[in-house]
Amino acid sequence: MPKLPQFATAGSQRWLQIAVAHAPALLEEAFCEAGTIAPGETLGWCSPLAATQFTEYRDERAFEALGIAELPIRQLSDFWPRRGPVWDGLALTNHDNFIFVEAKAHIPEVLSPPTQAGEAARKMILAALEEARRFYAPRSAKVWDEHFYPYCNRLALHYFLSEINQLPCRLVFLDFYNAREMNGPISPAQWQGATRLIHAFLGLPESLEAHGVHHAFVDVRQLEGLVPPQPTVTT
Repeated sequence: MPKLPQFATAGSQRWLQIAVAHAPALLEEAFCEAGTIAPGETLGWCSPLAATQFTEYRDERAFEALGIAELPIRQLSDFWPRRGPVWDGLALTNHDNFIFVEAKAHIPEVLSPPTQAGEAARKMILAALEEARRFYAPRSAKVWDEHFYPYCNRLALHYFLSEINQLPCRLVFLDFYNAREMNGPISPAQWQGATRLIHAFLGLPESLEAHGVHHAFVDVRQLEGLVPPQPTVTT
């Protein structure tokens, strides 16, 4: 008898794994409502997948998972140091759009400390964040590694792919609500309020959809019961 996949036990990692495995149509509906994909556009998930033990990818391995053989204009090593952000989810649509997903189930996750990279890597990160900041928020004077670092570094890498390399990419901040085990938000409105605060603080416009950045929302109650609880403890 085949071994059942070991889903994470809590948080956005668990709910994204379950959604990809058992409710992909729910994700397509949420992404369509967010404007990430067009009506009739479907998602082919590259991660997280049970077949690869829910491996998550970063750097060039993420690009390879999506079938991006090489970057046409600028190489990642010229923009960001190795061991960059890990993507929670990766998908390719039937319209050949690349989808990069950062998932959250409670608001404190966005409040991480600045990068702990060494001096050389941090210098490179700061330059990349500043380049991205000038693109997204040219009137802002904020230093983007000081606050909301996970949000900013995903924006920077999306800028690198979609603007510098002109790839058809979409960045999705996937916000799960009613994740009771995380004491997370109970509605999209609560997530939207947090996002407005982040954008106001960073000097970003209210919406970045024109740049292919979207916020999608999924109710955990629609995923509960699809698989039984598991004893394995993961992050």
